[in-house]
Amino acid sequence: MAAKNVNAVVIGAGAGGGIVAKELAEAGLTVLLLERGKWNTPFDDLKDDLRNQRVSVLGAPFGPDDERNPRVVVDAPGRERIVLPSDSEMEYNNNAACVGGGTVSYGAMAWRYMEQDFRMRSTYGSVEGSTLDDWPISYQDLEPYYEKAEWEIGVSGDDSNNIFRAPRKRPLPMPPLPPNREYTILKPAAQRLGFHPFDIPMLRNSVPYGGRVPCMRCRWCVGFACEVNAKNGTQNTVIPKALVTGNCELKTDCMTKEILTDARGRATGVAYYDENDHLQEQTVDIVVVSCGANESARLLLNSKSSLFPNGLGNRYDWVGRNLQGHAYTGACGLFDFEVYDDIGPGASIAICDFNHGNPGLVSGGMLANEFIRLPIEFVGQDQPVVKDWGREHKDFMRQWFKRSIVVYGPVQEMPVFDARVQVDPVVKDHWGIPVCRLSGRRHTNDIHVAEFLSTKAEEWLKEAGAIKTWPQLPDSRLSGGQHQAGTCRMGNDPKTSVVNKDCQVHDVDNLFVIDASVHVTNGGFNPVLTIMANAYRASDILVRNWKGTKFR
Repeated sequence: MAAKNVNAVVIGAGAGGGIVAKELAEAGLTVLLLERGKWNTPFDDLKDDLRNQRVSVLGAPFGPDDERNPRVVVDAPGRERIVLPSDSEMEYNNNAACVGGGTVSYGAMAWRYMEQDFRMRSTYGSVEGSTLDDWPISYQDLEPYYEKAEWEIGVSGDDSNNIFRAPRKRPLPMPPLPPNREYTILKPAAQRLGFHPFDIPMLRNSVPYGGRVPCMRCRWCVGFACEVNAKNGTQNTVIPKALVTGNCELKTDCMTKEILTDARGRATGVAYYDENDHLQEQTVDIVVVSCGANESARLLLNSKSSLFPNGLGNRYDWVGRNLQGHAYTGACGLFDFEVYDDIGPGASIAICDFNHGNPGLVSGGMLANEFIRLPIEFVGQDQPVVKDWGREHKDFMRQWFKRSIVVYGPVQEMPVFDARVQVDPVVKDHWGIPVCRLSGRRHTNDIHVAEFLSTKAEEWLKEAGAIKTWPQLPDSRLSGGQHQAGTCRMGNDPKTSVVNKDCQVHDVDNLFVIDASVHVTNGGFNPVLTIMANAYRASDILVRNWKGTKFR
């Protein structure tokens, strides 16, 4: 039975969808916000070092659950395997499934992309084996919306010493957190090397802000929910504002099956399974897909009809293509004195000297000290000097855990046409919906950039006093993970993109994709602030067009 018509259904209550729901509801549209996960509280996810990492063999505490949500991974030799959320992140490409999405458990770095990041093809030219291209929008188009995200969601930090940053019109609303010990060790070392260190911008309260308290500096941050609500996500900022309007209804534990269309090719509604696994239909004027790059592509591909036999927006076989994440790289250093002070979140200082302009290479990435590494994570730092078990391993942990610093950062990856999300022809989830089928590999340029950045990280650590260092390097497997992007590319040409510059699906004028799926490239930074800024921008355009009756 179809429910009463609403103006807009927003599918996915994460970084993008939460903002869209709030902007539309405040503009007077009636909104149904559908989320496949739960509305977690910090008390649902207590500080369990083994379980509360984003992906763990003990389960994914922020969703999705194993039993209902398999995927299929095809590796380079063509072998197919069914994987679960509790498998390795590199295998499943997980992102949180809950109200707030990854903003509940993220590290909360709040980066603006650089001007060059929006015109990568113009900067570097054609790259063999890559679909590298420019965005159809510029940094200047996003700048006012970056500012809105920083002030409405709440960002602390000070990037004034970042001489490579794009121009901004307004400073960040909160000062940085006081420096920790790693900061005081790394900053002068960076300056001696001629680098330009600065305080990392963070979606985290350093002072009371938005009616919530400041960060209490605990060690349990990235991979955990904040028990004092000082980490700013959509679940504790814009989604409550959307609900207060009275125009927005949030439904959790609801799995969307498909987007429904009519004989004219317009979206008319969505079919979804409710919390009791009953199939429901919701009629609608506008559909906004904000499920993350894997699940947004999956939903479009599963929404087939006689007019769209290959899925919505997929007339030219671009839905699901160009899946990108970040190839993380850097180095670990050991010191002959204690550098660990148990003051969170740990990550505090960064450089952008190597995001662009690296000789012989395309792209680059920022480098920063890493979030506090809990003991279970330090085990996984790929130490080349000790076994993974036994007395030698325990002695190494006791001696070096508090005497180690990791400098780490994301490589801006090259988009690859065959790095992709498809829907599997055989495997289905709990609800009978075809699951994501992931295949492809990283571009070789990503590995070369990672090797280059790791040498800079080692150089920084040695200048800071490290007596031993070793690189942290990615492999060539398919990327994605928490920073997944690119599968519903934004562009002016319908033959080489899925949505236009307003995030409107080329073939369906009342269907939008508003999340990192539309990113043409993914920057050398955590992408969440760009997701948020683009959600504000696309919502602004959508509302203006709605008021002009374009979609009615």
